[in-house]
Formats: sequence, structure tokens, C-alpha cells
Amino acid sequence: MTYRTAIAASLATLALSACVVAPVQPAYGYGYGYGAPAAAVTVDVAPPPVRAEVVPPLPFAGAIWINGYWGWSGHQHVWVPGRYEHPRPGYVWVPHRWENVHGHWQLHEGGWQHHG
Repeated sequence: MTYRTAIAASLATLALSACVVAPVQPAYGYGYGYGAPAAAVTVDVAPPPVRAEVVPPLPFAGAIWINGYWGWSGHQHVWVPGRYEHPRPGYVWVPHRWENVHGHWQLHEGGWQHHG
């Protein structure tokens, strides 16, 4: 191995050691947990039609697909893509939904709801 090759390999190793693999976090903090929902989002602009998503193959046995939805960035609707989650015994997934309330659109957070 030449000196240049050794230095290049060392630099590549250093660069890769700084990489972090982390789970995808929800855009704008919507509906990924248990308990009380986040603060209500109410806007004057109706969400666009729901996007059709291609559901990828199961990443693990028993995975549950959670459909994507339109979130709100503070200025506009943004698509929050669907994802797989582990099932949660005793809970069911309640999807996000937009509701027209007296001419304003309110986002009802999705989340895991105790069943039973």
C-alpha cells in the first residue's frame, strides 16, 4: 500500500466515523406517540388532495403502515410521507385528518389510541 493510499483510507475512515444513522423524525412533530395530542393547527387554506403513496415492502414482520398526510409548516401545507411502525399492543392507530370547522381547516393529530 502506498503512502497516498494509506492516507486516503485513513481520511475515508475518519469521515465515515462521523456519520450518524438515526431514525426518521416526524416533520413538524405530528402524532408519533402516546398521550395528549400536540397543539391544534387551524388554518384558512384547505389541504390538497391526499397523495397516493407506493407502500414499500415490509421492513420487518408485523410492521404496520401509517399513511402519509398533509401537515402545516406555518406557511403552507407540506406532505408528511407514510412510514412503517411496530405494532403497539393494546393500541390502534388513529390517522391524522383535516376537518372544516366554520370555514377554517383544523388538523386533528393522528396517534396511537388505547383500545379496550
